[in-house]
Amino acid sequence: MLEIGSFRSMLHGSASRRAFLAASATPLVRGIAPGAPSRPKAKSVILLWLWGAPSHIDTFDPKPGAPAEIRGPFSTIPTRIPGIRFTELFPKTATRSDQFALVRSMVNFDGDHLKAGSIGLTGMLEGKDALVPNFGSVVARHRGSGHLPAFMSIGRGNPRDVVGPMKGYGGGNWGKNHDPFLVACTEAGETNIPALQLLDGLSPASLDDRRKLLGEIDRLARNGDQATFDKLNSAQRRAYALLTNPEAKAALDLSREKPAVREAYGQTSFGQSCLLARRLAEGGVPYIQVNWSQYVEAVTPNCDFGWDTHIFNFDLLPDRHGPIFDRVFSALLDDLRDRGMLETTLVVAMGEFGRTPRINGQASRDHWPQCYFSIWAGCGVRGGAVIGDSDKTGSAPLTEPVTPAMVGATIMEMSGVDAQARAEFRVLPEARVIHELF
Repeated sequence: MLEIGSFRSMLHGSASRRAFLAASATPLVRGIAPGAPSRPKAKSVILLWLWGAPSHIDTFDPKPGAPAEIRGPFSTIPTRIPGIRFTELFPKTATRSDQFALVRSMVNFDGDHLKAGSIGLTGMLEGKDALVPNFGSVVARHRGSGHLPAFMSIGRGNPRDVVGPMKGYGGGNWGKNHDPFLVACTEAGETNIPALQLLDGLSPASLDDRRKLLGEIDRLARNGDQATFDKLNSAQRRAYALLTNPEAKAALDLSREKPAVREAYGQTSFGQSCLLARRLAEGGVPYIQVNWSQYVEAVTPNCDFGWDTHIFNFDLLPDRHGPIFDRVFSALLDDLRDRGMLETTLVVAMGEFGRTPRINGQASRDHWPQCYFSIWAGCGVRGGAVIGDSDKTGSAPLTEPVTPAMVGATIMEMSGVDAQARAEFRVLPEARVIHELF
């Protein structure tokens, strides 16, 4: 893991460096009283992976007093936290700001999406070379599986860009058996299992016909066709086992939800995926990662509108990305709270880094690993807390930087993977928990 001393060399400019060195070792925390209660353990973690890197300045760390070329065109709105404002794109989230904690001092150690994403989801620099496992793989190995896989990932496919895949999405050097179990979810709430798409006799057309697919699964289960099962790889066998289990099939069936609940999440892939994540948490899955998109790219042909907004940042955010996230995140919080699940479910929303404080020549923003945000809710997280602070342009933290290693240690600790277990797994044994969250 890259240490704080190495981080100093990443800070740009002597003023930022002096501000960092002068900061206290204790992060700035608004809204937290001393003597926080002991942390409950999370039955489930839902990680909302905002792949492509949202602009922190245009979302949850606006700089209304900065020059126009930094602050951008969006106005700001008050939240329920005194003195804290979001941009106007997130009114629903702002009214629920007393239900979650916001970290404004995140840092990553690479400006490349694939490398930063791997570091962000493993906590270690080795993650970019697939040498260490994803947080979810660690939690799943520690907790074990029930009738549903212990680490499930929801999306069109594992995270990537047009160049290639992100290496830190799964088991790393632990092997493919520790990769997440991937489920796709459409904007209409239809689910399918990518591992089954290439099986003989199961064409894309038959996979689109959900009744036909389930009928084929049931036929194989009744007939005990061992020859067919022998042809399957481990992922395909897991998929068949999942879909022959009545409880698992029920968890994946969004048609069982009331229309009003489905409508609250909205008819988008991300919205229905988050509803599916809530059902999986209800079914006892320890770790669920919801991928905003498979590709980081925002507008590249054949991609799926990631957060990588080198162009059209100020068009996509108000027209698409902002309203979708605002609606879905608010609906997820409300749904978990109304079902009594928020105290036992840890929700984390983050991307791999932020975006440049200064607007670029295409009237958008580029990569910026030196400062970004994360949002935390549930499982004892102190609602209304703001942890850390960035400088007046959002260029760098003014307080102790919160690293991917700290994110991973916190998620694992809340999931029951304590320091001793992490040491045995050789995963983030010395990273500190973000105790200011609780």
